[in-house]
Amino acid sequence: MTFFKSMGGALIATLLTTAAFADAPILRAAVLKFGTVNWELNTIKQHGMDTANGFELEVQGMAGGSAAQVAFQGGEADVIVSDWLWVARQRASGKDYVFIPYSKAVGGVMVGKDSTAQSLADLKGMKIGIAGGPLDKSWLILRAYAEKKFGMDLAAETEQVFGAPPLIFKTALSGETAGAINFWHFMAKMEAAGMRKLVDVADAANELGLDPNTPLLGYVVKGELLRENPEIVNGLAAASRAAKDLLARDEAEWDRLRPEMNAKTDAAFEALKAGFRAGIPATGPIDEAAASRMLSLMVELGGEDLIGKATELPSGTFFQSGS
Repeated sequence: MTFFKSMGGALIATLLTTAAFADAPILRAAVLKFGTVNWELNTIKQHGMDTANGFELEVQGMAGGSAAQVAFQGGEADVIVSDWLWVARQRASGKDYVFIPYSKAVGGVMVGKDSTAQSLADLKGMKIGIAGGPLDKSWLILRAYAEKKFGMDLAAETEQVFGAPPLIFKTALSGETAGAINFWHFMAKMEAAGMRKLVDVADAANELGLDPNTPLLGYVVKGELLRENPEIVNGLAAASRAAKDLLARDEAEWDRLRPEMNAKTDAAFEALKAGFRAGIPATGPIDEAAASRMLSLMVELGGEDLIGKATELPSGTFFQSGS
């Protein structure tokens, strides 16, 4: 009899769980197939942090950031990952998008282990590889930093090679470029492979009076979703924080994720893990005054090509927990 009671209790629990899962609204996330955000999303799914917070996460792997933005703008996805400067630009043009902080991790400039360069000034006349294009935010910040620190026009006094992060990674390791500016996770792999960090974008930002703790990357949702289903957006923010809390302290969770991380060596694995943890933003609201200072610099350096009509921080850019 005890056996049947036990079986009955287990069946009821299973049915209740299944019913709750079935009733949970689906949140479609369009993200880069091999982006680091997948580590967090994988953690959310693995531990049921989505259904525990009232939604079912459905991850759609995309080939590039532009494809994700098209899916989002076309209604084929409910959430993407982008930087808040893009969100500010969209809001200034009339799009009701909202930014939920994901990471404050930024890249930097790497040089070969045998390089004699001690500062950006030592790269004068040399070739620099840059992940992204001429309007890459890290490149713009480093240009402003070089001007302030050394009176150097980094764009005029170096030769730039723009390309996708993997290409910049390969050319840097082969020595084809004297320096390389790349995203943080490629930078971690470069450092693990023996390259040396010349300057971190966070340090450059700090030198310019910016706050390096302002999260640059985040989840982007539409204001319509926030207004009509605030519990889903709050649930996403809560699930993201729960995953970060787990990844900040649990080594076993990283061991589970390692096959997804493309870490070919222990050094690369440890560097990626440390980089992700260093990028976890603090809890609480974003400092909008600090964000406004960064936006003003981007307006000055990138102009309308980068920021569009956003000459100041649009109201409502940042998600407020509980809204």
